[in-house]
Amino acid sequence: MNTSKARITAIGSYVPETKLTNHELEKLVETNDEWIVQRTGIKERRIALSTEFTSDISTKAVENLMERFDKSLDDVDMIIVCTMTPDFKTPSVSALVQAKLGLKNTGAIDLNAACSGFAYGLHIANGLITSGLNKKILVIGAETFSKILDYSDRSTCILFGDGGGAVLVEYDEDHPSFIETHMGTNGELAHNLYCTDLSNQMFGNELAVNGFVNQNGREVYKWAVNTVPKGVTALLDKADYETNDVDWFVPHSANLRIIESICNRTGLPLEKTIYSLEYLGNTSAASIPLSLDKGLREGKLKPDDKLLLYGFGGGLTHAGMLIHWSI
Repeated sequence: MNTSKARITAIGSYVPETKLTNHELEKLVETNDEWIVQRTGIKERRIALSTEFTSDISTKAVENLMERFDKSLDDVDMIIVCTMTPDFKTPSVSALVQAKLGLKNTGAIDLNAACSGFAYGLHIANGLITSGLNKKILVIGAETFSKILDYSDRSTCILFGDGGGAVLVEYDEDHPSFIETHMGTNGELAHNLYCTDLSNQMFGNELAVNGFVNQNGREVYKWAVNTVPKGVTALLDKADYETNDVDWFVPHSANLRIIESICNRTGLPLEKTIYSLEYLGNTSAASIPLSLDKGLREGKLKPDDKLLLYGFGGGLTHAGMLIHWSI
């Protein structure tokens, strides 16, 4: 079992005000509300303004954290923003967040592990603090996915939304949050989920549209429902835990059918699963922190609950962790 000296002490979130419902999508592509809900569980999603970017969403999530918790951020010494929709190639989103928040003595890095990003970000923050390299880290998962969607492609545009969540991770040797982690990568399947940019023809797809998400949903689904249950089992084995030791399962909110399949294959009950997709859609790296904050606001999460987080997506990457909830 891992030794940790890091504790999650505060959380905040933000989603844009504009809603895009399934009925509104019916006007854009050949689809309907019943078809979308039956296949994904999604009813609506939030869409950023044309002038609103990932750094803005990240900053507002941190500001929400500051409003709700009596925490000083003046001594934050690292900002990690987990995203695949940065404002720019450079500067990083984290550098922009540092400027917007006015934090004077902090490092700043972006992390791109797509929908696994937040779990990877927590893993890195735990390692940096436990090793003694840092004391206080903001970990943010935020996306403006609507800016990289082709709204004529019904297979992708019905899924994704915008939003962000942030947690504060601090040094605490006596009450650490992190119990165990497990992660992996299947890069040979990368062509099933990608967003073109400099390498427009990287996967030999002449139909690829530069700058938009391209997804083979069927293959990603097959990979997720086979890979994540094995990862969950490996994670529980590492920690010497049983499924009934887990109080809440918080998976990446990709698709309700994927979550249901994972629960069926692992024995983790759906009624003890927290997800944010119904009214926010798939928010990629933001989905787990948005789900955590939803669970806290609804009074589900209690101090010292054992949570199993699991992210999975582009790369194809996956990352899970067991934590003591401490807020």
